[in-house]
This record gives sequence, structure tokens and C-alpha cells, in this order.
Amino acid sequence: MAELVHFVHQSIDGHIEGPNGEFDWPVMGPELSEDSRALSDRCDAFLYGRVVWDMMSGFWPEAEEHSDDPHDLAFAPIWRDKPKIVVSRTLEKADWNTRVVGDIEKIAALKAAGTDMVLFGGAALAADLTRHGLIDEYRVFVHPVVLGGGKPAFPTSPERLRLNLVESRVFDSQVVLLRYRRA
Repeated sequence: MAELVHFVHQSIDGHIEGPNGEFDWPVMGPELSEDSRALSDRCDAFLYGRVVWDMMSGFWPEAEEHSDDPHDLAFAPIWRDKPKIVVSRTLEKADWNTRVVGDIEKIAALKAAGTDMVLFGGAALAADLTRHGLIDEYRVFVHPVVLGGGKPAFPTSPERLRLNLVESRVFDSQVVLLRYRRA
């Protein structure tokens, strides 16, 4: 069976966006950028929830026109070329090599059929995938910022999830990776 990896940037205080929805704080230095590209190369598809898809599709198709950041310039062509899957009950279609599915049962079927995926965003989708036992690995990148509120990386859940730490690493002398697999 294929693997599903949850790749998440979070603040020290556990948020994936600031109190006003800000996502301008992740630090993408050269080491973290290279690690992100390496993971992208190993997967068959990027996976998104609807809200994160809207943010990503509003930037990556024309990233070179909006940014001269080395990470953005290196990742933009990868993003455009990689097959993408959006889980949404309201989005009917999407461009840029993207498939829209209406429920996570389709994600389970893709995984069972051998599609390796990286979930690059969507706390609600991640929580749903977790409840259904579909996420194999959690890559939590803790950035050197306290946001003081906002959307939590892991929404409240009635169930505990036991994980095993398989790697911890510091990127660019500032971002800490905590890599866990399901116990």
C-alpha cells in the first residue's frame, strides 16, 4: 500500500496560520527547501483541502511573477507539473493537473491502489484523514515564531493518536522537523 504524508508548517505555539489568517511567517531556507523538493519528488500527487487549494492555486501557477525567492522559483515548476488532488464537496473542477474528489473514501482508494501522496495543507482534512487511519507519517516543521492565536495545526479530537518519533532535525539553524509515524 502507498503512503500518505502530512507535511505541516506550524508556529511554536501550534498554529498553522495567524489570528487573521496570515501565512507569511514560514522560514524556507535552502535546507528546508531542498527537503521539501526531495519529498515532492518521491510522491505521486499533492493533496489539499479546499481552503489551502485556493491559496496555493492563487500563487504557484504564476509564482515567478510575484516572487524572486529561491524556494519559490525552484518549487513553482514542480507544483505545476505534479498531479494534485483536492478534497472538496463544493469545488467542481480545478486547473493545473488537478483532480477534485468529494470525499476521503476516494483518497483511501487511491492510496490502496498505490498512489503516494503528500498532504500540504488543510487542518480539517488532516483531522479527517487521521480519524480514518489514512496518514502514515506526520512531518511537523516548527518555525521560530509565536503567532499568539489562529488556526491550530491539530484541531481538538476526542481520540488520542499514538505516534513514534522517527526523526528530529534542524533546518537552516532555525526550523525544527519532528517526524512521526503512527504507532
